[in-house]
Amino acid sequence: MESFQEVIDRREKKPQTGPKPKRSGRGGNRGGNREAGTTSYRPKTATSTKAEASDVDMSDVTAEQQVPVKQEQRVTRRQGGAGQAHPEGKEEEKKRTPHVRKNKSHIPSEEPGFTGEPSEWFDDITFKKQLIQDLTYNDEKHDYYFGSYSHFYIHEEMLKDKIRTDAYRHAIEGNKDDFKDKIVLDIGAGTGILSIFAARAGAKHVYAVENAEIAFFAREIIKQNGLESKITVLKGKMEDLVLPVPEVDIIISEWMGYFLLYESMLDSVLWARDKYLNKKTGKMLPDRAQIYIAGMEDEQYKHNKQRFWKNQYDVDMSIMTNVALKEPCIDFLNAYEDQTQYESIVTNSVKIVDLDLVHMQKGDVNFATQYKLEAHSNQKISAIIGWFDCHFENLKRKVVLSTSPFAPYTHWKNTIFYLDKSQIVQAGDSLSGSVAVKQSKENYRELDVKFSFHFKTKNGPQIPAQTQLYKVR
Repeated sequence: MESFQEVIDRREKKPQTGPKPKRSGRGGNRGGNREAGTTSYRPKTATSTKAEASDVDMSDVTAEQQVPVKQEQRVTRRQGGAGQAHPEGKEEEKKRTPHVRKNKSHIPSEEPGFTGEPSEWFDDITFKKQLIQDLTYNDEKHDYYFGSYSHFYIHEEMLKDKIRTDAYRHAIEGNKDDFKDKIVLDIGAGTGILSIFAARAGAKHVYAVENAEIAFFAREIIKQNGLESKITVLKGKMEDLVLPVPEVDIIISEWMGYFLLYESMLDSVLWARDKYLNKKTGKMLPDRAQIYIAGMEDEQYKHNKQRFWKNQYDVDMSIMTNVALKEPCIDFLNAYEDQTQYESIVTNSVKIVDLDLVHMQKGDVNFATQYKLEAHSNQKISAIIGWFDCHFENLKRKVVLSTSPFAPYTHWKNTIFYLDKSQIVQAGDSLSGSVAVKQSKENYRELDVKFSFHFKTKNGPQIPAQTQLYKVR
């Protein structure tokens, strides 16, 4: 398989000929398993997923064996596909992400509106004034988050994402010395796949915590694979449970959401870390997470999205045009394989937060920081694209899980924030400003995001600054 740097070199040396492929729309490449040694993708059927996912037998677990699952339609993850993990060191990390300019650390913003307490960064009333009606579901008795993870298709989607699953598999089964005879805690265990990896890697015992009804099926899957003596499934919220042991040696969890922090499952992981993880030798998988942003051109989609509402079935819905782009778009920009989409990223990328998951505090997920991007081509900046990387560093064989547009597809895709007013730039022009990210007051699993945009051009007039509010929900 080509390295990321080889992909870049090939693209720069051999420009694409013939008609440029069109972007595949919202949802990007919906491929299945990535063929070994190739760059083609092939969808995988639900049947083959159950039978073959990471060599774990799930074929005989049927709905008749367990508690019926209440049917709900709202989910917290979108449809996804597959890819492959990147076990590599720092040298390979540089190759994997083009245009990344490494910053020393995130610089706290001093811009008005981005300082002080996180509660002051984002005004829900101001945001709602941009909308016609707030349609937020506000039934406190209904926990849509855990309800959504009771459905089978969301777990099938995550198992099909081989970037995600293989990253954990390589980090766990590829480091058996780290897991031998260790007590492991798996938070948000789902089908139990990560717990099974840990047991196969030699863990003394694994405690798999899952609050959704999928926990009942996880027990059957674990039993079916002959690991019931090694893995105990505990159904309930992490904070409400009492583990049968005073401490654990390793915590594993796939807690990440869109733009890394959507869903806020990290709160539970940090709570468990403080209560149960061995203070001297304990390990977390992953143990580091970073968010990156870059400027991109996506004017055609932005135009189509706004035009859509002007006439639907001879009904004028143009009042919706101001609302359409207030929620960021979750989509995959396939710069890894598609030259056209590669060229749509028109600036370098910068890291806006770097979380040390072993030592960070819960409040660190709320942050405000400065950023500066530099255009490397003559183009128009119509959006900011964001993604995250997770690192498994405190292991003999390190692994990096990347959701970058320069890496293969993951079900997290990328998060795209559209500007109200796009700006034409030339190579060398800059876009700087501040970005604030915090958990929403109305629903802590959602994210409030605020950007300021300050364009500085070499040969143009002074451009007024913009400030925009977004909700990731």
